[in-house]
Amino acid sequence: MQHTLRERVAVVTGAGKGIGRACAVALAAQGAKVLVNNRRHPGQTDEQTSAAQTVAIIRAAGGVAQADYESVQAEGAGVRLVAHALACFGRVDIVVANAASPQAVTFRKQSLEEFRAIFDVGFQGALQLVHAAWPHLLDQRWGRVIMMTSSAGRYGNHGLGAYAASKAAIEMLMRSLAAEGVGQGVRVNAVSPYADTQMTRSYLAEDLVRCLRPEAVAPVVNWLASEDCDASGEVFVAGGGRLRRAFSVETDSLAGDDIGAVVAALREQPAHPHPNSNHAFATLVEELRRGGQIQ
Repeated sequence: MQHTLRERVAVVTGAGKGIGRACAVALAAQGAKVLVNNRRHPGQTDEQTSAAQTVAIIRAAGGVAQADYESVQAEGAGVRLVAHALACFGRVDIVVANAASPQAVTFRKQSLEEFRAIFDVGFQGALQLVHAAWPHLLDQRWGRVIMMTSSAGRYGNHGLGAYAASKAAIEMLMRSLAAEGVGQGVRVNAVSPYADTQMTRSYLAEDLVRCLRPEAVAPVVNWLASEDCDASGEVFVAGGGRLRRAFSVETDSLAGDDIGAVVAALREQPAHPHPNSNHAFATLVEELRRGGQIQ
């Protein structure tokens, strides 16, 4: 077995089960030392926690791992997670921000406190961790940040307002950080997984449960964490051993006094991706110039 991540140190949140566990185990199998984060539930001993169970799997296979029981949304959690990794392994190279909280309630029935609780796990947990790790990655001029997002954050869905908002924020943070890290050896990407987990099982038919194993997402994360990764600022949709690339897109612009008619025409227009916000604005300026609205 090739240990392409030997001597690298990874922090994986939400790694007690599902996709997070699959990614932690796969990273360790490639030689990474892994800080396995999953919060401890009330009344649990260390040995009973899902984080400790993931660590046991890694160690049984000859890997190196340490459990961490931090609640990622707690104030200062990111700083404590990075400090724990540094204390255990001396460095941080790879961040996999996977922790999330499920939602199945409409906006009308949801209090702001409930909304914030879901949003804070999905976004603030990732934000705090990446913010704490970022100076270390830049200073050593090498790092990999992988954030878990969701198609719900790209398209929205009924009853998923807080969850979708957290994942949409993840994607935009990822693209912005990728622009900052591009000259510093730090690559930042997102994975939008389809997998059988506690959050999705009740929605999946049995044949999809068998196909959409969490372990099928792990090779994508391994590649994004590796020296071979040449992507940054991208979203990869992964499920069942297949990949897609996801984009933010816009149509070309149209003008007219009848806004309803313009909107109807826009719906028939092809859409194009833009590599960044400057490019999107520049294309609009060019369309205004061609239309004679600016010189």
